[in-house]
Amino acid sequence: MQLFIGGSRAGKRYAVTQRFDIGHWTTAGTDLDVENEPGGLRECRVVDGWSHWIETLLDQEPDDDRLRERLATRLDELLAWERSQRGEVVLIMLEMGRGIVPMDRSARRLRDLNGWLAQDAAARCERVWYVWNGLVKSLRF
Repeated sequence: MQLFIGGSRAGKRYAVTQRFDIGHWTTAGTDLDVENEPGGLRECRVVDGWSHWIETLLDQEPDDDRLRERLATRLDELLAWERSQRGEVVLIMLEMGRGIVPMDRSARRLRDLNGWLAQDAAARCERVWYVWNGLVKSLRF
């Protein structure tokens, strides 16, 4: 599993499309179609939309620890899918840790949970890339 992380409009999607033959884009809260491509080709699945998914979960789960566990479970599911030799998973995540900390409680929760998710994803990923102003830097290769 690989992680591409960076700020808004930093060039993450472009960096991913330049490096991978992408078979399928999906959002974080949806299930992967676990079928292989015809001919048994190893397929690349790109999963993004993490911050939007977290935002929808904030109202459903008031406990940050349980919510972080749910997000980590999703990462483990993706890693298991990849390890089953069905394909490669590439995560695209928004980096929110720079800048002003919001005063609104739910906005701070979103920022915190997104940061914890990024840490949990980086711990699970074989490769981690930081994208900033269209430049891609390897953090773990």
